[in-house]
Amino acid sequence: DGKLMTGRDLAIATLVGAEEYGFATAPLVTMGCVMMRVCNLDTCPVGVATQNPILRKRFTGKPEYVENFMRFVAQELREYMAELGFKTIDEMVGRSDLLEVRPGVE
Repeated sequence: DGKLMTGRDLAIATLVGAEEYGFATAPLVTMGCVMMRVCNLDTCPVGVATQNPILRKRFTGKPEYVENFMRFVAQELREYMAELGFKTIDEMVGRSDLLEVRPGVE
């Protein structure tokens, strides 16, 4: 998981050269994941990552939740693209010259 969670994250990844993106944590959370870290044990308390029929009944997620999340991420990315003067994401790839280092907080 590259911790891509926002349009800003995607913009930065693209500017440093990313052409493909992977999402893991954020979409799981939108589906109801509470990050118990027991996915491999088949004991997910909210039914996201289990085959246990009793636990699966607790699952309340819907595909629309992930779709809505991705729409917000895409909209935020479009806002960053417009601010930087890009019309397509392909134009952004590898443009690390546009990144600036923020001074440390004192």
